[in-house]
Amino acid sequence: MAVSNLSPALCAPASSRPSHPKARPGYGKRSVPEQRPPREADFALLPDRERHIAGYVDALPEGAAMDVKSLAKSQPLYGQMAVGSALRALGVAGHLRHVRCLSGENGDQVRWVTRTFWSRVAHDNEWWDTLLAAEERRSAPVSTAKAVEPPAPAEPEAGAPAQVPAPAPVPVPVHVPSQLPTPVVPQQRTAEPEPQSPPGPSPAFAALARLGRTDSRLALSAADCAALEQAAAEWLARGVDADYLTHALTAGLPASVDSPFGFVRRRLHDKLPPRLPATTPATQATPVRRLMMECTECGAPGRPEAFRDGLCRPCREFGPVARPAP
Repeated sequence: MAVSNLSPALCAPASSRPSHPKARPGYGKRSVPEQRPPREADFALLPDRERHIAGYVDALPEGAAMDVKSLAKSQPLYGQMAVGSALRALGVAGHLRHVRCLSGENGDQVRWVTRTFWSRVAHDNEWWDTLLAAEERRSAPVSTAKAVEPPAPAEPEAGAPAQVPAPAPVPVPVHVPSQLPTPVVPQQRTAEPEPQSPPGPSPAFAALARLGRTDSRLALSAADCAALEQAAAEWLARGVDADYLTHALTAGLPASVDSPFGFVRRRLHDKLPPRLPATTPATQATPVRRLMMECTECGAPGRPEAFRDGLCRPCREFGPVARPAP
């Protein structure tokens, strides 16, 4: 009797498909440590769609792009909505977690990168919390600078004659010629200032203008960007950068956006980050949090212990369908 293949994705390993793109450096797939070798019965208990997507993701190399658009484009069976639902189900099953990590050793230069940690074996929330806590400790910068002490003077060997210090050299008087008078340089005419070019767009305006290039569903006109510029500038004034602003506005978009202007205006108001308090000497030593989990459904960041099954509390309560659009 012929045995049916339990994992259809294993028939065509994703690692052999050159069409799947690589993510930018620092982004993409990250396999958890100490993965056991793959087996034919992996993901056998999952539904057909989730089993296919899991087998495909499992065969991808490290650093492969894990966004919904790339996964849907690289395999022909499922579109973006189906792939997004499958990733959500795989997060609930305990196979993956979306994580936002602080890149770079300089805490003042904040640059967040999104990674997807993947496990061939399903794990519970406590296991994932422990793994991400260890990953945050591992990625924390460690100061390796050590004070360099001067070498100690070598002691004379036993029986060796004591060295007599050489007499200090007697300074020889040097004849210094009298200085010549400094020539007078006539004052030169100052060049007229060149006309300054008009200032470019503000960082807030530029971030809004790039939304349409990041996702065509949020394409804004110049008038729209000018009307929303002040609201976006308030985000930047609260310590976030343009990449954070772009990700917050484009994460978890619905299938279609009827009014990009109204949608962005609503998100700028509803997701405005809190204003950080002024730094005091007591809070300067507070370590910077270098890792946050992202909700598998809506992409909202937060502390790992605040998520259950990879989902934030609103997505757990309302679900992916009944949740109101932002």
